[in-house]
Amino acid sequence: MVLTHGAGSDSNQPILLAVEAGLAPLPVHRFDFPYRRKPGKRPPDRAPKLIASILEEVQGFSNSLDLDPSRLVLAGRSMGGRMCSMAVAEGLDAAALVLLSYPLHPAGKPEKLRTEHFPDVDVPCLFISGDRDPFGSPDEFAEHVGHIKGRVEQVWLPGANHSPKPMHDETIINAVREFLATV
Repeated sequence: MVLTHGAGSDSNQPILLAVEAGLAPLPVHRFDFPYRRKPGKRPPDRAPKLIASILEEVQGFSNSLDLDPSRLVLAGRSMGGRMCSMAVAEGLDAAALVLLSYPLHPAGKPEKLRTEHFPDVDVPCLFISGDRDPFGSPDEFAEHVGHIKGRVEQVWLPGANHSPKPMHDETIINAVREFLATV
C-alpha cells in the first residue's frame, strides 16, 4: 500500500501511522508530498505536481518490492486520497483505492464537487468517512459514488467529522483489512 496525507498534515498523521501498524506485515509506504518536504508551513502544490509525486512514489516503492505497480493499493486521507483517485482516473494502474475522509466538496460548498474524475475510476474503492464530515455527507456520497466504474464500499463512522478521533482507529483498520481481503 502507498499511503499519503491530507493538505494540512504530513505522513506522520496519527491515523496513517495506525493504518500502517494495523496492516503489518503488509508493506506500507507512507510519503510526504513535495510541499511538505520543504521547511516551513506551505500550501499544497497544484494537482498535477501532487499526482506526479504519487506516480514517482508508486514506481519507487514497486521497484523496491520487485512488484508490478498495478498490484499496489493507493490510499490517502482527504486531499491525499483525492489525488490518488485522480491519478488512477488519469491511467495509473492500481489494485484498489482506500479513501479516508475523501473531500467530496469544500466544507460548506456542496456545489463545488470534486467528482468529475469519478467516471474514470475503474478499480475497487473503499471510502471511510465520518457521518458528520462537512466535506461530504452520506446522502451526498450516495448521489455520486455510483459514477465510479469499480466496486464501491463505504464505511460511515458514527458521530465523526473530517478528522475522526483515535477511538475510530480500530474500526478504520478493520474495514481496510476486510476490504483488502476482497481485492
